[in-house]
Amino acid sequence: MGSAIRMKVQWMLMAVALGAAASAAAAPASGAPARSATGIRLNAPWKVKLYALARDHFHHPAWGWQHSERDYRLAVRIARDDHLTVDKDALFAAAFLHDMAAFDPCADRKMEHGACAALLSPAILKRIGFPMRKIAIVQQAERGHMYYSNPGRNPTAIVLHDADSLDFLGAIGAARMIALTGAKAGSFAPAIKTLRTFLTVIPPRLITPSARRIGRRRVAQLTAFLTALQRQTYDGRAL
Repeated sequence: MGSAIRMKVQWMLMAVALGAAASAAAAPASGAPARSATGIRLNAPWKVKLYALARDHFHHPAWGWQHSERDYRLAVRIARDDHLTVDKDALFAAAFLHDMAAFDPCADRKMEHGACAALLSPAILKRIGFPMRKIAIVQQAERGHMYYSNPGRNPTAIVLHDADSLDFLGAIGAARMIALTGAKAGSFAPAIKTLRTFLTVIPPRLITPSARRIGRRRVAQLTAFLTALQRQTYDGRAL
């Protein structure tokens, strides 16, 4: 492991320790399992620590902790609706770490960010008490999470891939892409161009029947938004 990678892992482990202390202070006095912002049961100490890490350090309108939370919940829904057996521990870990490289880019700038997460996450997960016999599933899901990636045949990786892809569509997809524009940009036209591309490239890459059904609804929502935007910007001339 190179020095830059070691420094990154050390930073993340320090963040884990800080997050664990914060989560312990905020634990329910009744001893009931903690829950995430949207109600995900944090029913293991390592989940409490990992969630605290994400909440404390992964802040970004497009791929922060909220994106991870949506990915996990949607992946669980897809698995349930399609009767797929997934490892929820591995899914939780992959959902909350798959975009970690966005917050501190890999030393190897040519490495895909999912592959970087697969490289760095084992040290973090081991430190917080994750059941390491499941680490290979986590890494497969991290490597295959993007819509253009091949998640392989593992159901856990497949549902994360489809959930992450769906988060580029619908109202949330529009919000995420426009948020990337930034205050100094002259226009959000590049974000709109990207959204139009997503309408054509993402739906054919969805794997599960449930994701394809959800995808059709989100394509309709995004199409309606883009159509209205085209009218309201004088056929795009004042975009």
